[in-house]
Order: sequence, then C-alpha cells, then structure tokens
Amino acid sequence: MPRTDQGDISKDILSGIALTTLILTVSIYLPVIGFFSALFVPLPTLFYRSKLGRKTGAIIPVLTIILMVVILGGISIDILFFFELLLLGFILSELFELELSIEKTLLYACGCVLLTGMVCLLFYSMVSKTGFGTLISDYVAKNLELTLVLYKNMGVSDENLRMISASLDSIKYVLIRTIPAIVVASTFFISWGCLLLARPMLLSKNLFFPEFGLLNLWKAPESLVWGVIGSGLLLVLPYKSLKIIGLNGLLILLTVYFFQGIAVVSFYFEKKKLPRIFRFFLYSLIALQQLVLLLVIGLGFFDIWLNFRKLETNHHH
Repeated sequence: MPRTDQGDISKDILSGIALTTLILTVSIYLPVIGFFSALFVPLPTLFYRSKLGRKTGAIIPVLTIILMVVILGGISIDILFFFELLLLGFILSELFELELSIEKTLLYACGCVLLTGMVCLLFYSMVSKTGFGTLISDYVAKNLELTLVLYKNMGVSDENLRMISASLDSIKYVLIRTIPAIVVASTFFISWGCLLLARPMLLSKNLFFPEFGLLNLWKAPESLVWGVIGSGLLLVLPYKSLKIIGLNGLLILLTVYFFQGIAVVSFYFEKKKLPRIFRFFLYSLIALQQLVLLLVIGLGFFDIWLNFRKLETNHHH
C-alpha cells in the first residue's frame, strides 16, 4: 500500500464525505430511488477504509454522520439507520483483511451491525424517554403515512388509496411484529449487494479483495432446512406469539434461499453466456417483481434436493 502525500489523503477524505452525503441526501429526499440507494451508502466507507487504512478511513463515516445530524437537525431513527449502513461498510473492509469465508464475512458483518443497532436504539429510547415498542410503532406508522402520500402523488386511484388506508392498521400490525426479520433480511441484502459491488470497485484500483471463490457455486448449509420446517410448524400452531416467531424465522431463512436461488440463476447466465444487457434486465425483473422473486427463492430452496447446478459431479473449485 503506497503512502500518498497529505494533500491526496485530504482530497480522498473530502471526496469520501461528499459522495456519502450525496447518496444519503438522495435516499432521504427521493423516496423510491432512495430505497435502492441505501445499497450504495456503505460503499464509499468501504472503499476509502480499504484505501486509506483504518484510522484515516474512519474519519469519513464519523464526519459524514455529524454532517447529517446538522442537516437533519438532530438525531433520529433515520440517522441511526445511516450510521449502521456506514458502519457496515467499515466492518466489511475490516473483515476482508481477515480473509474469512464468505458466510463468516457476511454473518460477522451483519451480526456487528445488528448488535450495535440494537444498543443504539435502546440508548436512543432511553435518551428520548420513549418506550422501545412505542419508538418502533411510531416509526412504522410514520413511514406508512409517508408511503400513502407517495402513492397519492404517484397517481394511485382513490379507490385503491381507500383500500390501503382501510388496511393500514393490519399492515402496521404485521410490520411491527416482523420488524426483526425485516431488519435482519435487509441487512443481509445490503451486505450481499455491497460485497458484489465492492469487488469490481476495489480491484479496479488495485486494492485488496478476498478470494471468495465462484459465488455462483454457493449453497446454503443443508441443516437450514430444519429451520424452515420448524418455522413452518410454528406458523400452524394456534398461539399468536409462536406464529410471530415462526413468521420471522421463515422470512430470514427465505432470504438465505434467495441468495442460493440467485447463485443458480447466475450460474446458468454464465453457462449460457447471456449478454450483459439481458442479464441486467432479468436481474431488474427479479428485484421489482414479487412473483419472480418468489420463484428465485423456490429455486434456491429446491436446489438442496434437485441440485440444479450438478455441483457434486463436476466441481470447478
């Protein structure tokens, strides 16, 4: 890692802060695109932490968060969320240097982020003297209201708006109870997305990226099936609290099978040498169409028995 002079480092720090702040601002003020831009929030931190090392790299997320607190006029759950995303980029870069397996890299990164998130939220609920549950349900309610406004502005018909309004309470009820799964699943998604995006970015600048092997050969541990079966059984039992645990378990595990499904899809894209633009179109379809998404999860799940990629017979490792 060649040392650069002070001017270069300052320039890197400034461009890191500017870039991160730009992505965060987009995700706050452009709701729909904002959702996808969360994927990119950890990347500048990850990149500059890899480039400038730990101490200098840490300046970027810290100053960015301070700047965002100033822009948004105080600390809110959104700030906590951004803080976790920046932390994710930093931790991923740290873990890259340990050259762990891809499972460990993702699990440790998500674990760290979820744990600090939990601590920060509890601390925030103590400081703001709001109960933890109230904090979460207010946040969900506020975001549902914003979503309704968004639909209205997008020109959704009055009839549909009325239908959504009428079911807001039940949506809120389910959302609040599946928050653990939603948070875990989205942390997995964002970490996984960052990992895929970081590779070309780091390698293009001759920075280190761990050799995870061919990701399209990845498969989930077979024992996870029991988790799915267990969660499914809890859903059938007549106890509300067990149903909620089962639902959360299922949602988290289905995320893991989604990754396996995507690996299968990507494996066949490579095998059939599909052109880039066509792949991009198909991946976008998966991201935007729930039905296609479910198909991919199904692919991943049944791959355990059907072995779509015929992995044992011809190992490419």
